[in-house]
Amino acid sequence: MGLGGYRAWVRLRDKLFSLSARGAFASFGERSVIQLPVRLTGESHVVVGADVFVGAGSWIQVIGDRTDVGLEPEVVIGDGTSMAGLCVVSAARSIRIGRKVLFARNVYVADHGHAFADSRSAVLDQGLRDVRPVVIGDGAWLGQNVFVGPGVTIGAGAVVGANSVVLSDIPARSLAVGAPARVIRTLDEPDVVSISP
Repeated sequence: MGLGGYRAWVRLRDKLFSLSARGAFASFGERSVIQLPVRLTGESHVVVGADVFVGAGSWIQVIGDRTDVGLEPEVVIGDGTSMAGLCVVSAARSIRIGRKVLFARNVYVADHGHAFADSRSAVLDQGLRDVRPVVIGDGAWLGQNVFVGPGVTIGAGAVVGANSVVLSDIPARSLAVGAPARVIRTLDEPDVVSISP
């Protein structure tokens, strides 16, 4: 099998997996593909829009059950969103990703942190803290290795530079970079590069 045959086999495998797994999700849109390998937890609380792509090595999880306070945890991924490989989306309450959002490789989005106050217990055994919803607006772009923490809203069309740590809101059509991320400019006009043949 040549390289072309291998690529065709991988596309077919991932499409077949996506078709067979779609019934396990809250909803799963047409033409959406999740590449293998993938780690899924709580997929019955995950809404995947149409034309979504989730790259290999990603992890989408919904943790626990908050019906005691009338809230079901959820992850919503909007139509046309594309996540390169090794992305993590981890929700204890709510993560809403808009339409046509672009995640580069290794983006990590969590609506919670881990408790660590008890010095006698392992962090793993202490549960969650700071559980607050996350919203990522339509058309936003998160660069490689971006971390988005609890309670953050990233506005529509915002760009977050590689290796940034987002701990507070980023306005729409803004460029933010750094750890912690801060806005360095407003994106008044789209950057368009034309490539001549």
